[in-house]
Amino acid sequence: MRNSLIPIAFPNYEMPIDGTTILAADIGGTKTDMAFFRVNNGEPHLVKEFRYPSKSWNSLVDIARDFNPDKAVPDRFCISFAGPVRNGKALGTNLHWNVDSKAISVEMGVPHVYLLNDLEANCYGLAALKAEDLRMIYPGKNHDDGNAAVISPGTGLGEGGLYWDGTAYRPFATEGGHTHFAARTELDWELFLHLSKKYGHVSWERVVSGIGIAEIFGFLKEVKGWKTSEALDEALKTNDTAAAIGKASQTGCAVSVETLRLFMRYLAAEAANIALKLKATGGLYIGGGILPKIWNEEHYAIFNEYFFAVGRLTPLVEAVPVYMILNQKTALWGAGYYGAYVAK
Repeated sequence: MRNSLIPIAFPNYEMPIDGTTILAADIGGTKTDMAFFRVNNGEPHLVKEFRYPSKSWNSLVDIARDFNPDKAVPDRFCISFAGPVRNGKALGTNLHWNVDSKAISVEMGVPHVYLLNDLEANCYGLAALKAEDLRMIYPGKNHDDGNAAVISPGTGLGEGGLYWDGTAYRPFATEGGHTHFAARTELDWELFLHLSKKYGHVSWERVVSGIGIAEIFGFLKEVKGWKTSEALDEALKTNDTAAAIGKASQTGCAVSVETLRLFMRYLAAEAANIALKLKATGGLYIGGGILPKIWNEEHYAIFNEYFFAVGRLTPLVEAVPVYMILNQKTALWGAGYYGAYVAK
């Protein structure tokens, strides 16, 4: 951890004892990743991992027992959860079940159970990344040391921050993905009104996420009259909408290509928003499973066009280096590292 690419300050840091075992979970609206770590030479090492479909299970305890059938009790259980965490409890935003760290501790007999927001875990997971786990989108112009930010479009939209204390980064959670979507063009206003009729409040998550890709696609099809191909219609029967659109865009399907263009434009705009709000001259990291699958030269051009469109504060945004996180297990590793480096 001390030789990590990105220096992260863990709460009450102390070197973990060799042999310490950590069960880690990263729970999202679509999938739950489980991992078992054992500390060796002062660092957590992955022993095994497995991915579960979240909506096919009724609780984390059920998943944990399936993952750990011999019922060996780990020393610590650290959980990354896609939703706001308060007093050791979290309510799922895009999931039908919730998490209570104290109840899990009692039910599983694990003495130390920690619950983190998934974006906070993503921030901690930056400490586990290697150079090959990141792709530079923009190097930053004369950037200074300073705060950093993570924006992560997956099933929903997560956002997190990292305060720079002069020596290391100190992660914190936000729920910025649920702030108000800001329309800029006539088309944006049409989309906003369409979504407002469905949901009332329209957040950035409604347009910058897997959910958002489906909503943009629905708007283009139902309101703007874009046509779909037979191949896309068939794909939509067996795949989730975002995945089907991503595949169809690679074959030149016009409505799919336009859907992802709008998604990229909105991602760039909200990425600039969080960079400004956190003064993230230390870097902006784009996580989630969507971007690495769809990234191409056109999307690169769209991102660069709209990320810097911030008016008088353009020089500040130009100072922010931007990276794509390629490692899809960053939050899971963040949970494992957090479990390892928190003093008891």
